[in-house]
Amino acid sequence: MKKAIAIGLLLLVARAWGDPVPGSLDVHWDEGAEDCKKAAPQPLLQVHQYEPQTYIIRQSLCSNFEAPLLYLLIGTDEALLIDTGAVEDSPHMALTSTILNLLPIRDEVKIPLLVLHTHGHHDHRAADAQFAALSGAKVVPPEVADLRTALSLPQWPEGVAHIALGDRTVDVIAAPGHQPAHLIFYDDRTALLFTGDFLLPGRLMVDDLDAYRASAARLVKFLGDRPVTHVLGAHIELDTAGELFPSGSQHHPNERALALDKADVLALPAALADFNGFYSRYDHFVVTNPKRNLLTLVAGVVVVLIAIVWGWRRMRRRKAS
Repeated sequence: MKKAIAIGLLLLVARAWGDPVPGSLDVHWDEGAEDCKKAAPQPLLQVHQYEPQTYIIRQSLCSNFEAPLLYLLIGTDEALLIDTGAVEDSPHMALTSTILNLLPIRDEVKIPLLVLHTHGHHDHRAADAQFAALSGAKVVPPEVADLRTALSLPQWPEGVAHIALGDRTVDVIAAPGHQPAHLIFYDDRTALLFTGDFLLPGRLMVDDLDAYRASAARLVKFLGDRPVTHVLGAHIELDTAGELFPSGSQHHPNERALALDKADVLALPAALADFNGFYSRYDHFVVTNPKRNLLTLVAGVVVVLIAIVWGWRRMRRRKAS
């Protein structure tokens, strides 16, 4: 009897995992401009409805070259906003009003809004103050101490947090490596995986390689047999030919699609294991360590300057003799 119940539960879980709510990624993001001041004005926000309760919001390249992607997940009881973008909100940007307009009404008021972040870099938290000022909104600072408490993860970065939004649950795992307070979100309604800057079609910037490797291994273990419809990062930095746009560029012609897939997640541990510590290209992303690259560049410049000074002094001595 117990065995039959266990098998039934497993079948129920498998059936639930196998039937995510379908959605659409049929969207063309604005490509920005070579000169945003002279170009025709573009909307500062683009809102794409993936499915009736899931929205993808992108800030324009002309508002900020990072052009981050934000995600709004709506449940029957509460909504979750992942990141607040690279620009402080204003009537001109209209991010907070846009999000509020998307929230449904329950008992004559908008449902509560929980704001979390993929991580604490400024281009993902710039509008926090404006959201914190909204009635019914709670903003959790992207700091490890705050997240350990708010998500009940005392053994950070181990463990999985569960956010019940009402008819959908979002699992949250800590993924330091790019930044100490990085989070990854898995939505059981859509089987979407939201990976922030940890995994995206572009530069994976390593801050702590050991932590990055450990986080990648935990992510793969967490996913296990879970379905993943799409892997959605926080930026798009590659064109359709797989070439990186220049850092800081506000013009992305022929930009590749946003989504990666589960195979890219499964390939990440091996890519990080083989990473040379400086810069390595893979099929759908580039792994780089900007701090180490900068130190190497500075060291190279210092060596060149020393060589120049040594050569100049040697030439002076020769002339003097």
